[in-house]
Amino acid sequence: MQSAVSIKDLKIAYGDNTVIEKMSLDIAPKEFLVLLGPSGCGKSTLLNAIAGLQDITSGEIWISDKNVTWEEPKDRGIGMVFQSYALYPRMSVRKNLSFGLRVAGLPKAEIEARVARTAALLHLDKLLDRRPAELSGGQRQRVAIGRALVRQVDVFLFDEPLSNLDAKLRNELRVEIKKLHQSLGNTMIYVTHDQVEALTLADRIAIMRDGVIQQLASPSEIYHRPANLFVAGFIGAPAMNFIEGRIETANGSPTFQSNELSFDLSGYGFKTPPVSGQATLGFRPDHLVLDGAASGLPTIPGRISVVEPMGSEAVLWFDWAKQTLSLRLMGDVTLLPGDALSPGLDISKASLFGADGSRL
Repeated sequence: MQSAVSIKDLKIAYGDNTVIEKMSLDIAPKEFLVLLGPSGCGKSTLLNAIAGLQDITSGEIWISDKNVTWEEPKDRGIGMVFQSYALYPRMSVRKNLSFGLRVAGLPKAEIEARVARTAALLHLDKLLDRRPAELSGGQRQRVAIGRALVRQVDVFLFDEPLSNLDAKLRNELRVEIKKLHQSLGNTMIYVTHDQVEALTLADRIAIMRDGVIQQLASPSEIYHRPANLFVAGFIGAPAMNFIEGRIETANGSPTFQSNELSFDLSGYGFKTPPVSGQATLGFRPDHLVLDGAASGLPTIPGRISVVEPMGSEAVLWFDWAKQTLSLRLMGDVTLLPGDALSPGLDISKASLFGADGSRL
């Protein structure tokens, strides 16, 4: 498969501190890849290495079939949008957009055409003569994105571009970036710590931890079939529920046992069914059905401790065996703290992890 960006055995270290160790990653043309993970996991370091802003210890970086490992950022054929807007305060929007093109010596007519096209794409037409101080946060970030777009390159890099905006603006610009990718068809690599951004924007998500990619897959695959306990616990709000227990096999039929719970695992779909051993059962709050008995599912009896109404849905937190689990319901909820409930779990939607934390 042809790659727009290819990372080959990349290592980045500061003395004895290794940030990224022997990473290889291929990003397809026109793909929207999101690098997601907690602070300090190496995602921005990786993005800066692709951009040429970060020295590497060993390995290679290829962009559009060209080895750019030691090329200057301006020669890599990339456009980058930073977390801070980094606009020139005394320049108008028009001059901010055209600055890099003027420095590169492009003809005036070409510069004007690119600026007009980009301004129309980002709805900046009526703001071209304003200075950054006269713009809202969302408008400034549009200008920052536009400054990358006018370069007309194949690969765009985004380093947490929406993190400085309020929730409403983040939602609006997230939709705009999605539309932008659909209309332009460029390769985009996007760093964020926001799960919603990752799940809604990405074609694929690379979940990172301590400089290592834990899982590289579609948003649906990562949400429904996490590769390990870290990914399962990191993705999802509320987080995935976990119950510690054991897998026991009798007469060829495996079951999950924990306290008084017993789940038949015949419908789970193991990679390789274990005979027995320690295991962790994980399930999303939306994988539970409120009335398990009526649905013919094995139940987890408990008592509600907290009800969180969220408009179109609600989250019920309930106590079971000295731990608190969560259940997500759509619509209005009449249940109250203290009420008993017995939600059911469809085991085919659950995840099982072995003693080493990997998915079974």
